[in-house]
Amino acid sequence: MASRRTKPKPKPVRVGILTGSPSDLPTVNKAVEVLQALGVGCELKVLSAHRTPERVHRYVATAEGRGIEVLIACAGMANHLAGTVAAQTMLPVIGVPLSSGSIDGLDALLSTVQMPPGIPVGTVGIDGSKNAAYLAARILARRDKRLAKALTRDLDKQRERYDDVD
Repeated sequence: MASRRTKPKPKPVRVGILTGSPSDLPTVNKAVEVLQALGVGCELKVLSAHRTPERVHRYVATAEGRGIEVLIACAGMANHLAGTVAAQTMLPVIGVPLSSGSIDGLDALLSTVQMPPGIPVGTVGIDGSKNAAYLAARILARRDKRLAKALTRDLDKQRERYDDVD
């Protein structure tokens, strides 16, 4: 009797990543890569606060019930996505302003970081999708020892690049 190969069980989705436009995907996919390397299940959706507001609402309204613990919202220009998401949930929201438009993301940075009291968005630098993923992982690692170890190993590996540099 031949043994059956079973597919590895997919990781439960713990981080939801939203981006406002398909053109953002090359930058935003860097967050997916970091989370996958750390063993964190995530999903990426293209949803716009301006073009598909009802889909954004539906996604956010169901996120926590589906096991999502942290949301990352990425957008350029006016970047109302992170604030729109944060206004609808108690989950931590990390905003990633993306470079685009005539002022290379400064508008997105300001609209992400300047939130009204009670609607916080943790904001990383312009095009900082990798750091958003690391921040999401650190939030999750507070209650996940396996993930904390994976983060420590990753950071140690990054530091090794500097061991022989004078």
